Amino acid sequence: MAEKQTILGRMAQLAKANINALLDKAEDPQKMLDQMVRDYTNSIAEAQDAVAMTVGNLRLAQSDYNEDVKTSREWGQKALAASRKADSLRASGKEADAQRFDDLAKIAIGKQLQYEKEARDAEPLIQSQEEVVAKLKSGLDQMRNKLQELKSKRDQLVARQKSAEAQNQVQDAISSINVLDPTSELGRYEDQVRRQEALAVGKAEVAASSLESQFAELEDHSNDVEIEARLAALKSDKAPAQIEAKDFTVY
Repeated sequence: MAEKQTILGRMAQLAKANINALLDKAEDPQKMLDQMVRDYTNSIAEAQDAVAMTVGNLRLAQSDYNEDVKTSREWGQKALAASRKADSLRASGKEADAQRFDDLAKIAIGKQLQYEKEARDAEPLIQSQEEVVAKLKSGLDQMRNKLQELKSKRDQLVARQKSAEAQNQVQDAISSINVLDPTSELGRYEDQVRRQEALAVGKAEVAASSLESQFAELEDHSNDVEIEARLAALKSDKAPAQIEAKDFTVY
């Protein structure tokens, strides 16, 4: 009985557990729920064994009780039959035989009383075992319901955790490719492209400036050959013919 009381106490304690309150205090709610599921599963298995054992003992006690009641009735019937036989023999003047059957009736009544007492003594035990079985079955049902609640809580928590992890991954991915972030890879690559473009523009301007100066230098020295030729002619008294003025008077 003490073992059954212990199991009943544990069942009541587990069935009354406030899962939400326990989750609020837990450092790792999922790990705590997994442990609670294991504890409840083990406790339910123990409770089922206790229920099965108690029910078996109850059925045995009930069977013994019914057998005692049946046997008591049979001895009562035997006592009645012996008493009637004694009355019949006594009516026939056979006192000795009648007394013998009366003695048998008394023995049968004694047996009847014995089995009636055993049946009465068994009734409180049977009633107590019936109450224990009812409590065990009720507690077992509550524990099964609580186990389903635990599993549901655990599954919801796992689903929420996975959803949160997925959302965090998406946010991390979005942050890593933020085009407005100058420190991002895309921003650095854009800066490189802009510097290359600026370098190309600078080179183009430098090239254009150099080409113009070359042409300017060429134009500045275009008369050098003619100057040298005329200087040589002067020195040799072979001055080149002068361009004569033309009269463009209109008649």
